[in-house]
Amino acid sequence: MALEKAPNAEPSTEPGIEPGIDLRIVPRSEAEAVVAKATLAGAPDPHRPPRHQPLPLAGAAVAAGFPSPADDYIESRIDLNDVLIRHPSSTFFLRVSGDSMQGAGILDGDLLVVDRAIEPRAGRVVVAVLDGAFTLKYLNRHRDRWRLEAAHPDYPPLELSEGDDARIWGVAIHAIHSL
Repeated sequence: MALEKAPNAEPSTEPGIEPGIDLRIVPRSEAEAVVAKATLAGAPDPHRPPRHQPLPLAGAAVAAGFPSPADDYIESRIDLNDVLIRHPSSTFFLRVSGDSMQGAGILDGDLLVVDRAIEPRAGRVVVAVLDGAFTLKYLNRHRDRWRLEAAHPDYPPLELSEGDDARIWGVAIHAIHSL
């Protein structure tokens, strides 16, 4: 399995990356084709300036336990791009299909925010390309070998070895789902 760094990736500033581990993201032609198709299907044009629409942010937190008096005013505005996207030029949205990550709170139909500039490391949820198809799993080490692990007991881990046609495409940073 080849794990290499994308040319636009930024160095990791996060603690917990084990010394000697060389995890990097590689662009994959099949995966790039899927993203290009998504762009044609209505995703924002990267060459056009984005239109950010700040949304109202209520001044008080909503009580998930006992009710509290509501504030009937808007304290400020929030731009979800600022909250959800750290690296705009390397962030993509993918729709989740399947239930292998439901134990991690990622459900079928969720909208996934994937950042390709973040270095993958053990314990992260990653989008990988296996045999030309996307898959969403935890990246972990087991007995000095990398593997992709589902968050569902019905799906066995996928051991990764040098001869595999596998690439880490990006790191999932948010899952957005409807209630």
